[in-house]
Amino acid sequence: MFYAIPLESKPTWRNPPWLTVLLILVNVALFFGPQRTEEKAEARATAHYLSSNLPDWELPAFVDHLEQTGSRFAKQARAMLRRKVGRERLVDLMRTERKFEARLRADAVITPSDPRYAEWKERRTEYERMLPASFTRRWSMDFAEGAPLEPVTWLTSAFLHGSTGHLIGNMLFLFLFGFTVELALGRATYLGFYLLAAFGASAMAVWAYGGRGGHGLGASGAIAGLMAMYALIYKLRRIRFFYQFFFYFNYVTAPALILLPVWMANEVVQHLGGETGVGYMTHLGGLLTGTLLMLLWPAARRSEPVVAPAAPPDPFDSHVERATRFGKQLQFDRAATEWQAAARLKPDHLPTLRAFFNTARLQPASDAFHRAARLIFRLRDSSEPTVSFQHESYKAYLDQARPSVRLSAGEMGRLAGRFARAGHFDDARRLCQALLASAPGHEGAVDALAMVASCQWQAGQREEAMNWLPQLQKLAPGHAVTRMLGEGR
Repeated sequence: MFYAIPLESKPTWRNPPWLTVLLILVNVALFFGPQRTEEKAEARATAHYLSSNLPDWELPAFVDHLEQTGSRFAKQARAMLRRKVGRERLVDLMRTERKFEARLRADAVITPSDPRYAEWKERRTEYERMLPASFTRRWSMDFAEGAPLEPVTWLTSAFLHGSTGHLIGNMLFLFLFGFTVELALGRATYLGFYLLAAFGASAMAVWAYGGRGGHGLGASGAIAGLMAMYALIYKLRRIRFFYQFFFYFNYVTAPALILLPVWMANEVVQHLGGETGVGYMTHLGGLLTGTLLMLLWPAARRSEPVVAPAAPPDPFDSHVERATRFGKQLQFDRAATEWQAAARLKPDHLPTLRAFFNTARLQPASDAFHRAARLIFRLRDSSEPTVSFQHESYKAYLDQARPSVRLSAGEMGRLAGRFARAGHFDDARRLCQALLASAPGHEGAVDALAMVASCQWQAGQREEAMNWLPQLQKLAPGHAVTRMLGEGR
């Protein structure tokens, strides 16, 4: 058993992964809604079944049927029957075997000549009346021999789960990989690729498991597609992963792309190992589909017709055009370089700075991310939209910068004053504290402290403003704000 969990990035709630959250909510709602209702009704029917003579009459014949038809569950079913454990699972499995159920209803298993027939027929009829209308089996993939091909279930099965543990495990991996892929691709492309990965994974499952009995359901095939997309987004960038290999687990920093063949090989080995109950070929189908989509998508983007400009292009527009193209091709390093060049030409253009910052933040340890942040923090315009943009960017930078933020004393003092005037007192206070700790003698420290204290005083936060008095008395005893606070005690 092998799995790897990326630890490099985390979601930002300033640009929330709403589509990933929505997919999780849909899966959870279906499981705890119609699936759980059906499960409870089936559990009551199964309990009634096991309390009757039906298991002794039907289960041996059912296991014989599995062996005769070459079912992949035959060996496991024979062991459960012999040990008299797990009979609930045998009953659930029997409900999914259409051919055997048809034989039962046609009186071909317990025949009318059998002395037990009358009692069996009464018990079987009573049990079938207790069974709920099928929901999970209706919308999951049917691998029974002769089952009709229903492509709609190749998608619907990706939103159904077999147990609470199955659901939680899949939703955890959907969140861990989904939010990064959603940010990189955009919501519309992300949703389309997710559904296509689910469809491709299901197609592989039908090819691998069709005719072998049982049902296929779960989001793991689509999630495997997201894992492949994640690896191809980061390519050779070194990502920190937590991994488990059987009973050994550790952390490793490695190129993301190297995990793609490792994941694929793991699914093939597990499948060849013959373990039942897990759709390893479904996972492989998702990995292959995700890989194919990511390889074809940039090519499709490049094939879009480009109209040559009638006049020499403006250098700024050229940089923006190239940055946009590289971003669509997931070449984020080159996109960030072009956005930076555009920002140098128009250093006060907020949309360009925002695009540079959002592109560079995909690599939070890169110099480009720190440069983008500094360009934003040095904006001279003090209008409300600019200060709001600076504050939004500051929160994201503080949350994501690796290994830590890189703010000069002048930038800390300037931002503290601006945030205080805008009413963001918590961030202004933290910036002043950092400024006092790192550069108390900086010429901007007094102005920053005085501005924060004055704004808090005017906003009615008198007690918070008075907290700055000891520092102001030490650094600037003659300052007007120092005198105001001293008189206000």
